[in-house]
Amino acid sequence: SYDQKYEKVVALGGWLVAWFSRLIIIPTFDFLGRFISNYGLIILLMTIMLKIVISPFTIKSFASSAKMTVIKPEIDKINAKYPKQEDALKKQQAMQELYKASGVSMFGGCLPMLFQFPILFAMFRFFPASIELRQQKFLSADDLSAYDSIWDFGVNVPLLGDHLSLFALLMAITMFVYSKMSSSQMSDDPNMAGMKFMSVWLMPIMMFFICNNLSSALSYYYLLSNIITMGMTWYIRKFVVTEEK
Repeated sequence: SYDQKYEKVVALGGWLVAWFSRLIIIPTFDFLGRFISNYGLIILLMTIMLKIVISPFTIKSFASSAKMTVIKPEIDKINAKYPKQEDALKKQQAMQELYKASGVSMFGGCLPMLFQFPILFAMFRFFPASIELRQQKFLSADDLSAYDSIWDFGVNVPLLGDHLSLFALLMAITMFVYSKMSSSQMSDDPNMAGMKFMSVWLMPIMMFFICNNLSSALSYYYLLSNIITMGMTWYIRKFVVTEEK
């Protein structure tokens, strides 16, 4: 209100995501805080609301993945036809012709997910910066603005720290389970092997090391997000987007 731009001191992630925090996340967080005193419940409600907002992109991504699964036998035939490295160009051209003929985009499942990254990063910066979460207890966390240690090592472990955060551990486990579910829908193309390894193993491990020393509210949000996403994945594959369709 003094027009001195002091609000810029709060790290909300820069111009790319700060606008989302200021216009949507913070007002929603403050609105729910007027009626609910339990911040764990507030984070749960915010997570559900965000999942509903981005559900159209999620459904579109699953539709693209289902189409890729349907044409998988044709992809396998092309891989068998051009097994040699010197035939890589011919194989790529055959793949492109297949995608064009069947109306499938190779990156159709990835592009809708890119729209979610600003939201994920905005939440990544929002929770550690929220002063309202300080001294707020929830489940294993004595302070949602800090990590929830369930095991203090007594010594500092490189990259990990001197403790084990329960929410960070559960978040990594659910992330691994969801990635395992998603990887089963990926093509067996050797070119996808690196992406599978990164999504199933590397990302959960990396996120665990990152979140172990950050706000437990952030790990709790990612944990909820993973659980809700797995539920949505089951529902979409069962009732919304099917390979038969």
